Amino acid sequence: MPPHIAALTLVVKSYDDALAWYRDALGFTITDTDLGGGKRWVTATPPGGGCALLLAQAANPAQASAIGQQAGGRVLLFLHTDDFARDHAAMTAAGVSFLEAPRHEPYGTVAVFEDLYGNRWDLLQPRP
Repeated sequence: MPPHIAALTLVVKSYDDALAWYRDALGFTITDTDLGGGKRWVTATPPGGGCALLLAQAANPAQASAIGQQAGGRVLLFLHTDDFARDHAAMTAAGVSFLEAPRHEPYGTVAVFEDLYGNRWDLLQPRP
């Protein structure tokens, strides 16, 4: 397999709260491996596959200060879909907080939402 990004670290307050949110609100597949000493290897992967999020519980005040601001208030992650209406409705029903109404752009249908810590995401159905 050629080089590719397999995972990105996302600093979280709590392993359990984060994995529950990504599983229940976004339908991600979770892996959770105990590494001992209070550390865990927790990943959340979108239903369609692709890059996983490594959910890393903050271990010190510097890491904790980055929670929810890992992109400095900009959109951090882009969740692509093949059916925007379906996924927007399911996410809304699951309590996901959208910051705007869906809009149609030259590149596709998009709406910004926040994860449980305030990191911004785009839900995006690209144009063919």
